[in-house]
Amino acid sequence: MSRTEIRITGFGGQGVILAGHIIGRACAVEGGQHATMIQSFGPEARGSACSATLTVSDTEVLYPYIRRPDIFVVMSAEGYERHASELKDGGVLVYEKDLVKPDPKPGQRAFGVSSTRIAEEQGRSIVQNIVMVGFFAAATGIVPRKAMRDAVKGSVPAGTTELNLRAFDAGWAAFENDYGAQRAEQEGVLERGS
Repeated sequence: MSRTEIRITGFGGQGVILAGHIIGRACAVEGGQHATMIQSFGPEARGSACSATLTVSDTEVLYPYIRRPDIFVVMSAEGYERHASELKDGGVLVYEKDLVKPDPKPGQRAFGVSSTRIAEEQGRSIVQNIVMVGFFAAATGIVPRKAMRDAVKGSVPAGTTELNLRAFDAGWAAFENDYGAQRAEQEGVLERGS
């Protein structure tokens, strides 16, 4: 049985819940897996702590709560401070590098992206979460790129599809530009058995 636990955190207004919804949809609807999501946020509409947890499995998810996430996606310093200790040894940290200054434990892999700046370059800072989803998808390989793009298409408001797909592609490209060579090197080592 394969089970992956994911926590996404940030502050209200960053699109944390939508990002979680898209990832869950990509895994469940597009990827043929099972997924559950639990969300929590403060009483304020914007600016308060916000979190989404996902459990993705190749079998039915009978216990939807996460224990120690395999993947931690962070869009705010407060979210990092609150939940960093939960990330599994050997887990993957994906973070907004202009807002979060992480201190990962040995064995944890950390990948940072300037998702807010990239979103602003796309013309709307509000798509920062979709930039992060694209970067997350490239960093984790949890589902194929097309499945995640299809989930974005099926989840965003009508009339914003083109903007959101551009944001997704920009996030994916940011990972490839900053970490693609590192991933290729790691895959080469795995193939050689070294």
